[in-house]
Amino acid sequence: MYGTLQPVNEEVRARDDTPAGERGRAAAIVGVELFEAAVPLSSLARGAMAESDNGLGMALDSEEPWEVADFLYCRLVDEDGVEGWGEAYVWLPESGVSQTGLALAIREHLARYVLGARPTDVQALAARLDRNVARNEMAKGVLDLACHDLAARQLGRPVHDLIGGATVERLPLCGLVPLGSPEFVSGIAAFHQEAGYGTVRIKLGTGPTEDRDVIAAVRERCGDGLRIRVDYNQVHSAASAARALALIEPYGIDAAEQPLRVADLLGMVDLQRRTTIPLFTHEGFFTLAEAVALMEAGGMGVIGINLERPGGLTGALRAVDYAAARGLGTIIHNQPLGVGTAAHAHLAAARWDRLGHVPEIAGDVMFDEHLVVERCAVEDGHLVLPTGPGWGVEVDRDALDDHLVNPPTSLTA
Repeated sequence: MYGTLQPVNEEVRARDDTPAGERGRAAAIVGVELFEAAVPLSSLARGAMAESDNGLGMALDSEEPWEVADFLYCRLVDEDGVEGWGEAYVWLPESGVSQTGLALAIREHLARYVLGARPTDVQALAARLDRNVARNEMAKGVLDLACHDLAARQLGRPVHDLIGGATVERLPLCGLVPLGSPEFVSGIAAFHQEAGYGTVRIKLGTGPTEDRDVIAAVRERCGDGLRIRVDYNQVHSAASAARALALIEPYGIDAAEQPLRVADLLGMVDLQRRTTIPLFTHEGFFTLAEAVALMEAGGMGVIGINLERPGGLTGALRAVDYAAARGLGTIIHNQPLGVGTAAHAHLAAARWDRLGHVPEIAGDVMFDEHLVVERCAVEDGHLVLPTGPGWGVEVDRDALDDHLVNPPTSLTA
């Protein structure tokens, strides 16, 4: 335990009892708080991943264990005491940065540009952060997410009302299936299908023929009505990837995630030309510029988004809209806790007509603890869109405090 979380800069409010919103402007941000948290994976997730040889449930060649997930939470407070939250999930083999690294970047470099800014000015703030601090997209992203939550709470509206409005109230989800034998994988896929999921994402990478047998078993058991996307986690060379994709192509695959190493961009271009399966990057996508370059070069047939990675909701909206303008769909995918689940849901609901693929928001099965008072409801394979102010969920501060790995950081204007 690192103590209770307190509002910051209360003296600022005493200068004028009239809320800033009633003075004709959005209230400025006067406090930034950072919380480094670690949350165990659910027993269900750990058990499923244990079926794979490396215990990770995926083909990623990593020595890092994955039994506990790391998160950074950002709390912004305005001059009227209204708060907004952002959440970022990190794992070093994929994100390349820890929650402590994100907190350091914000504390030492980014927070100074956020303090005093208005949370409604996300475009100007994003440009200012980019001018002064190169890259660091995830650190910028968690700040951007907190700005959106705060701006919406200042207005008493859900975030989706600020980004175009929700077009759906229930979001069909994609179910996760870890690496495993044909019998194991087809069983998990059938379980998802029976629970109301119309799409599954299957981890592959054991070998081209072995992977073909897995997909064949899923098709035989679940039929052609189940949509399938696959994830290789960088396991292939260009030559082996071409063979692997050719073997599963007849089974009707929606998309294939990160078949090649992150740095092999030319290989992605060549590979996309040789397969009808849309390819996309995950470990290799952190900026919109990277995604645009690969799309324009012909190396990506669909875009995959983790909300915090391309600079938060501001960057994610740009990415979805750009892909749609180029005739490509978007796969929203992540394994967040309660705040992140709600944030991804707002994005999906506001851009539903442009996605073409159901989102993969898997925190409900990956974690037993979500660090919110009431988690987002999942019914019959559908996530119910939160409708309250901001993200529509409230952080459980006691639960967050229980999962902190370092004392919180507080910065004030």
